[in-house]
Formats: sequence, C-alpha cells, structure tokens
Amino acid sequence: MDVRDALRGITCPLVTPFDDGSIDESALADLLEHVQAGGIDAVFPCGTTGEFPSLTAAEQQRVVEATVERADVPVVAGAAATSVDETVGAIDRAADAGADAAAIVAPYFTTANAPAGDRRFFEAVLDDASLPVILYNIPQCTGQRIEPETVAAVAERDGVVGIKDSSGDLEYFLSVLRNTPDDFRCLQGYDALLVPALRMGADGGINALSNVVPSVLREAFERATDDRGRELQSDAIAPLFEACTTHDFAPATKAALAHRGVVPSDEVRPPLVPVDDAGAEAIGDAVDGALEVGEQ
Repeated sequence: MDVRDALRGITCPLVTPFDDGSIDESALADLLEHVQAGGIDAVFPCGTTGEFPSLTAAEQQRVVEATVERADVPVVAGAAATSVDETVGAIDRAADAGADAAAIVAPYFTTANAPAGDRRFFEAVLDDASLPVILYNIPQCTGQRIEPETVAAVAERDGVVGIKDSSGDLEYFLSVLRNTPDDFRCLQGYDALLVPALRMGADGGINALSNVVPSVLREAFERATDDRGRELQSDAIAPLFEACTTHDFAPATKAALAHRGVVPSDEVRPPLVPVDDAGAEAIGDAVDGALEVGEQ
C-alpha cells in the first residue's frame, strides 16, 4: 500500500505510555487497539505527542517496533533531529523497525539563517533517506516555520509524500496547499482547524485528539463538507481542544486517555508534568461532551 493512500484520512500521533519511568508496551498495545477500532487510517509514534525528545534513540526504535508489531495500518515514525546525519540515522532506525514512512522537522536550536538553509537541510536528508518522508511544520517547537516556498521546492523531490502542519496558521496551510503537487499530502495537524482545512482541500489530519476520540475525528473527516462535520468540529473537537491547550498536549492527551480508561496512567517524563486535578477534571468533562456529540 502506498502510504499516500493512508494519509488521505486521519493519522493518530500516538502518546508513549509509561509505567514507573519505563515504556509501557502493554498500554501501547491497548492504545493501538482503541484507535484502530475507532477507524484511524495510520499511526504516528515518536512525534510531539509521543514525547520523542524524552526518549533515547534505542527507546524510539523500540516504540516504533512495538507499534509495527501491533498495527494493522501504516506507521509513520517520528525522525526529528537537528543534523542531517542524525536525521538520516533516525530514518534508518525507523526503516529497520518496519515503519512505512518517517516525519522530519526543520532543525531546531540552531535554526536556518535563511530559508535556503532549510531547503539545503531537507534535500541533504532526502538524498539518503531510506523511507518516504513527511515534512512536519511545528514552529512553536522548532523556532522557525518551513517557509511555503521551501515546501513547494522540496515537494518536487522524489521521496517526499506530504506535510503535517501544526502551526495553527490556516493562511500558511492554504498557501502550501495551492503550491504543491496534487499527490503531495497536505495534512492539518492543528485539531481546531481540521474541518475548515478539509473543506478547503486538505487531504487529512494528524491530530492528537484522535488518541482519545478516534471515531469522532474519523467521522469529522468523512463528513467535513456537510453540517455534521461542522457540528463535530464546533461541538466536540473544539471544546476538547480548548480544554487541552492550556496544558502541553502529551500530558493533556494522557489525562484524557486515562479518563476513558484506555491507558492506566497519565505519567509523563521530565520536563513535562501531569495535568493537575482541576485540569484533568475539565479535560474529562470535555471528553464526555465530545463522546456525547459523537454518539448523536
């Protein structure tokens, strides 16, 4: 199966469950069963919601392996790093683990001093990438966005299959959508903009909330252009997203999953901390509300 086909839908950026500081593979298996039962089209371990910066390279590879072992859908592995060689190495480890594609970000900490620097970085990675690549635009974490002209140029290269945009900037997203080839998958990563982006031609979404209410996200994708899609966005997705945005999305998503009983613990690794009791209660109420709307 061409991974592009799976990306025309909802991809779940999986949390990484922990138990007393260690990766909880049993909870990961339960999570995979949950999201696949909810109709998810692909999964994305070791992304931002998966707390990749807090995992060692060996742990990242094991998470991807464990995901591949249990997934019945394509696996897009996070391969974010700050140098060309580290990024290529992360892609190679993902390939060895059985992933179908890898997602890479613009270099962070030392950011490009001109847009040409990012293009040079991505093209150097693509020269040696052992998997199809998805660009991942998340400027709030990397300190820079992948400029639309950079995306357009890189999208012409073999081996690049799409972009996840988590910037929350719909104008940026639409610029990328207009200036990339038809087979380049433009994926909305900011849950509050999922249905608006789909209505404007997005191919799908990679959305943290699909961990928690996968069937709601899947139905929103299927019904994006009619009144039901608008209802799901405004009455289910938006309130839950708003409840989560005051916390980092890894702790918030884990709190929501624990509320649903999908994972046994909301444990996160430093420097993150779990959501406090008041926040967890608000998130739980929003989860219940989203499920109620989804069942209507």
